[in-house]
Parts: sequence; structure tokens; C-alpha cells
Amino acid sequence: MRLLPFAAACAAAVLLASGCASADKAQTCAEATRLVSQTISEIGAVVNDPAAMREKIQDGAADLEDMANKAADTTLRDALQGLADSLQKLDVDDANAAVDAAQKVATDGATYLREVSKACL
Repeated sequence: MRLLPFAAACAAAVLLASGCASADKAQTCAEATRLVSQTISEIGAVVNDPAAMREKIQDGAADLEDMANKAADTTLRDALQGLADSLQKLDVDDANAAVDAAQKVATDGATYLREVSKACL
């Protein structure tokens, strides 16, 4: 008879733990989606200021890398790191390069945002 309450307690603990993992993943996914969208938006907003764009690119890449390092899900981590790597490869030294970078950020950002969404399903 004592085994039944113990088994029930163990089952409850497993369900609670898996529920917490799901909640953690949901929170991480929401934060990742927000960060990717915010990064794309902030970089696009300064397309007329190459110096500001360089700063937004560096900040965005650092934030994405930080979140990637904390992500438990491998697919999510790879998507965040992939966008961070893409941003780090951009060279914005004049107005034309800023326009090109903004287009690349929008394209790559959309691709990696889809990858984040897939990881979060």
C-alpha cells in the first residue's frame, strides 16, 4: 500500500519536471524570437548611419551569441549562433555597404527566424 503513494509522487515529479522543461523552452523560444526580431529591426532602422549600424550589428551579434550559449536546445542554439555569425561577417564602412548589410540582415534574419520557430515547435 505504501508503494502506491510513492509511485504517484514519482509520477507527479516526472510530470512536473517535464512541465517545467516545457515552460523553460517556451520562455527561451519567446525570448529568442523577440531578440532576433529586435535585432533585425534595430539594424534596419539605422540604415542611413553606417557608424550606428556597425554598433547595432556588434551589439546584436553579442546578444545572439549570449543567448545561443545559454540555449539548451541544439537547433535553437545553432539558429541563434548562425545569425550571430552572419552579422559578424558584415562590413559596413559606407552608405552603400549599409544598404547592402540591411538587405542581408533582413534576408538572413528571416531565414534564422524560421529556424528558431522550427526549433520551438
